[in-house]
Amino acid sequence: SRIVEALRSRSADLIFIYRHPLDSLLTNWVWWRTYLRNNSLTSTISELYKNTDDLCDDLEQNFFEFKAFAEGDPDFYAAVPGPRFLSFPEFVEETELYLQFATLTLRLEDFMIDPLKQFSKIVDVMSVDLDLSRLRVAPPRTKPYRYLAVKEKVPRFRNFINELNEETKRRIEKIGYRL
Repeated sequence: SRIVEALRSRSADLIFIYRHPLDSLLTNWVWWRTYLRNNSLTSTISELYKNTDDLCDDLEQNFFEFKAFAEGDPDFYAAVPGPRFLSFPEFVEETELYLQFATLTLRLEDFMIDPLKQFSKIVDVMSVDLDLSRLRVAPPRTKPYRYLAVKEKVPRFRNFINELNEETKRRIEKIGYRL
């Protein structure tokens, strides 16, 4: 709420980089469970799984844990002091809210197509005088739309998506993504 208030009053700018919410959900689940189990802050899907099939196998075996995470179940976060992470519907709602107030919004998937073009938009908003002709920007290491492969291989994940409430589905579409 403080961020939104600062944006409304124009005392701050927000450069908001986002990605497909279901890709974020999978990434956040992997990160949180690794953090809670191993106290590791650097785990990514690519670091933990050799391939998407390994991720799918883990998701299938631990689906109830995934669902608890997606629902924002406080028991999932019992070992961590402070507030829980957002449920998936809350996360999507927060994304929609930030998109309404952001000075600049950038889709992570667009960085994979032309990272320099996207980075130059950030430079423009920041009013930095930078010679972009010599700059090289590497694309993100993540895989875009990985959730689609997971959806195909894990029936319970596919059901999870199909059973999302209509408001969350509407918000996902409103921010420019399909299910």
